[in-house]
Amino acid sequence: MAADPRPRERVPRGRRTAGWWRRKSLRFRLTAVASVALGAALMLSAYVMISVLGRSLLATIDDSIYQRARDTVSLADADRLPDEMTSPDGTLLQVVDAAGRITHATTGTDRLVPLLNAGGRAAAIGKGQARFLDGGPYGIPHLLRVRVLSADRGLTVIAARPFSEVQTSITTAGHVLVVGTPLLLVLLGGASWMIIGRTLRPIAALRRGAEEITDTARSRRLPVPEAHDEVHSLAVTLNDMLARLEKADTRQRALVSDAAHELRSPLASIRLQLEVALGHPHGQDWQETAEGVLEDTMRLARLAEDLLALARLDERGGAPSRREPVELDQLVPQTVERYGEAVTVKIGDGVIVVAGAALDLGRVLINLVDNALRHTDAPVAVELRAEGADAVLTVTDDGPGIPEPDRERVFDRFTRLDSARSRDEGGAGLGLAIVRETVHAHGGAVHLEDARPGLRAVVRLPLS
Repeated sequence: MAADPRPRERVPRGRRTAGWWRRKSLRFRLTAVASVALGAALMLSAYVMISVLGRSLLATIDDSIYQRARDTVSLADADRLPDEMTSPDGTLLQVVDAAGRITHATTGTDRLVPLLNAGGRAAAIGKGQARFLDGGPYGIPHLLRVRVLSADRGLTVIAARPFSEVQTSITTAGHVLVVGTPLLLVLLGGASWMIIGRTLRPIAALRRGAEEITDTARSRRLPVPEAHDEVHSLAVTLNDMLARLEKADTRQRALVSDAAHELRSPLASIRLQLEVALGHPHGQDWQETAEGVLEDTMRLARLAEDLLALARLDERGGAPSRREPVELDQLVPQTVERYGEAVTVKIGDGVIVVAGAALDLGRVLINLVDNALRHTDAPVAVELRAEGADAVLTVTDDGPGIPEPDRERVFDRFTRLDSARSRDEGGAGLGLAIVRETVHAHGGAVHLEDARPGLRAVVRLPLS
């Protein structure tokens, strides 16, 4: 096999790292982020604590040596310095005269060489602050913290204290933090892993519940956790979505079933007429056969148009096909003109404009008029008027009407109240369903009421 001559694309390291990170579980990522944040917080806290501890101990030493120096200055000014000076807290004291000779000193301090020469003493007095001094050259194996104060008669008091105790305290605290911080971080990371796992447990239950929902168990619902938190809201929302999907699926199955049932009748009629005609071609009235087949074909065409209209309404999710100004006072007369004297029209004063699709609104009026003409021999009355913020369109007939308990049911798909009527006269039962869904898509409402005699369909649409 020949090698592929094309160069392999190199994936940047940053992209590989991001891909690896995204492939990890949510629990791992949350725990890792929490652990990193805790680690950074602990290290910052340790640094701040060591810094604060060091400054606090240094301030304590500075205050101690300053106080010892002030006490010694007071004794020197009063000429009450003892021959053998002592210091219970370990502070080293030297009293130096104007000639640079040590007149008094504590035990363990050099009595011949001052800790600071004349220039150093003058600089320390001028700054008025303690300073560090290496005690090695003076036989003191420690780093010293030194403070110098001046007294009367040219005397100078030098107070010093070893800094090793502070260094020991800081080192000990650092060792404790170096050992304790990782242990604390591991403990907190483990606690975060457990807490996050318990927090994500309801989500795992949702996943298992979703796996159990199949095509044969559509009515199942996801488990809802007891805690009223975000996962609870998610579970409730998903269950509502499942209920809507189940309702839509049931509705779609019913539509397919009803449509198949409606298609069987005209197809069976066409098939029967053609089989009879072909079986007896010489004694068949082909004109009559063609008319019967054409009539059934028209029924199929009307049913297909109604089903297509409902499918488009469902696809748009309750929104009109377009939203533009529609002058109903012009659309209504133009639409009913096709019916001639079978329909009377009454239009209110002024221009009546709504927002929507003129073709869809025209279909609403045609369906209402066709439905009214099936049940009356007198002219159907169509009226349009403006009433408040709504445009009101009514279609009235003087037929037998519809009983009040059935006036909502007739808007369901494939609904016929008179089962004895022929399908040719009664239609497929989709006209009023298309009317209601189209009106709702335009933000309006439709209902039926008693016209005494007859029935009145009332459509309300918001004025533009």
